Amino acid sequence: MLYYLFEYLEKEFQLPGASLIDYISFRAAVAIILSLLISTIFGKRIIRFLQKKQVGETIRDLGLEGQQEKAGTPTMGGIIIIMATLIPVLLVAKLDNIYIILLLVTTVWMGVIGFIDDYIKKFKNDKDGLKGRFKVLGQVGLGIIVGATLYFHQDVTIKEKLPIVEQQHILESNPNASPSDMFKAEARSTKTTIPFVKGNEFDYTDLITWISPGLEKYSWIVFILISIIIITAVSNGANLTDGIDGLAAGTSAIIVLTLGIFAWVSGNIIFSDYLNIMYIPRVEEITIYIAAFVGALIGFLWYNAYPAQVFMGDTGSLTIGGIIAVIAIATRKEWLIPLLCGIFLAENLSVIMQVSYFKYTRKKYGEGKRIFKMSPLHHHYQKSGYHESKIVTRFWIVGILLAIVTIVTLKIR
Repeated sequence: MLYYLFEYLEKEFQLPGASLIDYISFRAAVAIILSLLISTIFGKRIIRFLQKKQVGETIRDLGLEGQQEKAGTPTMGGIIIIMATLIPVLLVAKLDNIYIILLLVTTVWMGVIGFIDDYIKKFKNDKDGLKGRFKVLGQVGLGIIVGATLYFHQDVTIKEKLPIVEQQHILESNPNASPSDMFKAEARSTKTTIPFVKGNEFDYTDLITWISPGLEKYSWIVFILISIIIITAVSNGANLTDGIDGLAAGTSAIIVLTLGIFAWVSGNIIFSDYLNIMYIPRVEEITIYIAAFVGALIGFLWYNAYPAQVFMGDTGSLTIGGIIAVIAIATRKEWLIPLLCGIFLAENLSVIMQVSYFKYTRKKYGEGKRIFKMSPLHHHYQKSGYHESKIVTRFWIVGILLAIVTIVTLKIR
C-alpha cells in the first residue's frame, strides 16, 4: 500500500526521497525492520492473550528430559509469524505481482489449516487434531492452485540467453549493448534448475515427451503433480522439525534467507547474466516477502528460544513449510530442496524409516524393533543425553553448511 502511495507522490509531486520505494533493497530493509518490530513488540501481547485464553500446550509423556516443564506453554504462536510477515508485505510490496499474490494465498491457506488443527487439539480436547487426510487434502489443494497458476499465468515467464553466435553479432554491431540485449523475449516455460548438471536446467516436458512429442500439451499435469508433492513434503518436514525450542524457526530462517539470495539474483538480469543462471522477470519481488518472513522468524525466536515462552504450533510450522516450498518452486530452485532443506528431509526420513522398520520387524519377528531411540531425529539425540539447546545449535550449524553448499551448486556443473 505504501509502495503505491509513494509511487503516486513521486509521480505527481516529485516528493524528495519518494523514489527510494522503487529499490528492492530499500523495501526489503523496511520489510525486515517492520517484521522484527511487529514480532517482538506485539509478540509479547499475543503471548499474554494466549495465556489468558489458556491456549497452553498439552505435553504427552515421552520420557524426555525437561518435557513436563513445557506443559502449559502457550501454543498457536505461529500467529505472530503470520502477522509479522503479512503486515510489512501489504505495506511495501507490489501487491499486483503474481508471486506476491501466490505467497499471500499460501500463508493464509496453510495458516488456516494449521490453526484449525491447533484449535481442535486445544478446544476440542482431541490430541490428534485435524485428521491427517484433511491436512493432506489442504496441501493438495494448495499445490493445485500454485502449480496451475505458475504454469498458466501470463506473468510467469523466463528469459533465455541468445545463442553465442547471435550474442557476438550483437556485440559487433553495438559494442555498448546491455546485458538485456543478450536475452530472448519473455516466454512461458516449464524449465527449472537442477544442481550438478551442465547448464543447470531441466524441462519438465522431457518427463513425458520422450514417450511421444504430442504429449507436451499434458505437461501441466506433471508440473502440478510435482508442485503438490513438494508442498506436501516440505510442509510436513517443517511440521516434524518443530519439536524442540527454536529448531524449526531457526532452521527455516536459514533456508528462507538462502532462497532470498536466489530470488534476488534470478530476478536481476545483470547478476543472472554474470552467474549464468536462469533469469526470471519479476521474481525479485519475492525478496520483499522473504525479508519480512525472515524478520518474523527471527523475532519469533526471541520468545521461542530455549526456554520457550511460546510454541508456534501447526499454525506456524505448516505455514512455514508451505511458504518455503512455494518460494522454491517460484524461483525454479525446487530441486535444491533436498540439499537446502536437508534438516527437514532428515526429520522426515527418520520417521519413515522408524515406522517402516518397526512394522517390518514386528511382522517378521513378532516384535517391533527401532533404528533410532526415538523419532523424529532430534528426539533421538535428546534420548542420547544431549541438551536440546545443543541439539538446536548444531542443527543450525548443519543448516548453514547446507545453505552454503546449495549456493555453491550454482557454479558446480
